[in-house]
Amino acid sequence: MKSRENKISCELTYRFMRLSVLVVSLIPFHLGQRIGRVLGRLFAPVLKGRFKVSLEGLRTAYGSELTEKELIDLNRRVILHFSQMAFEVPHILRLRRENLSKYVVFENEKRLFNALEKGKGVFILTGHFGNWELMSAAMAVRIEKPGAVVARPIDFYPAERIISDLRSNFGTDIIPKQRGIRKILKAVQENRAVGILLDQNVAWYEGVFVPFFGKLACTNKGLALMAQKTGTPVVPVFSVRQKDGRYLISFGEEVEAVRRGNKVGDIEETTNVYMKIIERQIRRHPDHWFWFHRRWKTVNSCPLPEDYFEASAP
Repeated sequence: MKSRENKISCELTYRFMRLSVLVVSLIPFHLGQRIGRVLGRLFAPVLKGRFKVSLEGLRTAYGSELTEKELIDLNRRVILHFSQMAFEVPHILRLRRENLSKYVVFENEKRLFNALEKGKGVFILTGHFGNWELMSAAMAVRIEKPGAVVARPIDFYPAERIISDLRSNFGTDIIPKQRGIRKILKAVQENRAVGILLDQNVAWYEGVFVPFFGKLACTNKGLALMAQKTGTPVVPVFSVRQKDGRYLISFGEEVEAVRRGNKVGDIEETTNVYMKIIERQIRRHPDHWFWFHRRWKTVNSCPLPEDYFEASAP
C-alpha cells in the first residue's frame, strides 16, 4: 500500500513540476533572467546552508588570491548566476532552429563539424559551467543529429524525470554514468557527439588525482581511457552568458590524448590536460561554475601519502 502511495505521490509531483517548467518557459527569456536575479537575492539567506558549501569551495580555490570580502561577493554572483539559470533551462521547450539566435551564439563551431567528419564520433569535454543544459539542447538543434550525454541520475525521481525530458527533447540519449561504457562506445561508433562533464569529484577507484586550482582532486579517468582506446576526437565546449543575456557557445581546438607508452602515466597526464582546460575556463568566469559540489571530497576524506607521485611514477 505504501509503495502504491509513493508512486502516486511521485507521479503527482512530477506532473506539478512539469507544469511549472512549462509555465516558466512562457516567461520571456530576459524577463525570466531578471526574476531569477531578484529571487536569488531574496532566497540566498534561506538557503545559506548550501551556499556555505560554495563559499568553502571558493575559499579552497581562491583563498590565497582573494580577500574574504571578495570571496563572499563572488559567492553572491555564483548564486545569482544559477538563480537565473533556473528560469533559462525551461526555454529548452521553446528552442527551434529558426529561433536559436534568440538564445545562443556559436563561436568556432566548424571545429566540431571538422571532428565529426573523421567518422569516429566526438567526445564533448565540458563541465557544470555556464548553462550546460541549454548548451546541450542548442547543440542538438544545430547539429541536427541526435547526440548523447553521460549523466548521473538525480536522487529525487520526479526531478530526474523532468531533467531527462528536457535533455532528450531533441533526441539526445541519456547514458547513465555507471556502467555506461558500452553505450558510449556505440554512440561514437555511430559518429555521434557525446557530452561528458568531467568536473566533479569521484571515488578514488574511479579516477586519478590531478591538480585543480592548485590542489589535487580525484577526477574520472574514463574520458582519457576511451579517447586513447578509440581515437575519438575530444573537443572542449563551454557556454558563457553575454551582456545581452544570450549564451556564447565556444568550441575549442581538438585535444590530443597523451601517448608516451606508459598506460597509467598517459591516462593521468591526459586527464590533467582536460582539467587544465576546464580550470582555465572557470578562472575566466568563476561565477559560472557549480561551486555547490564538493570537488575535493575524496582527497579531503582520504589524504594521499606524501610519496604518492613518487610511488606511481613510471
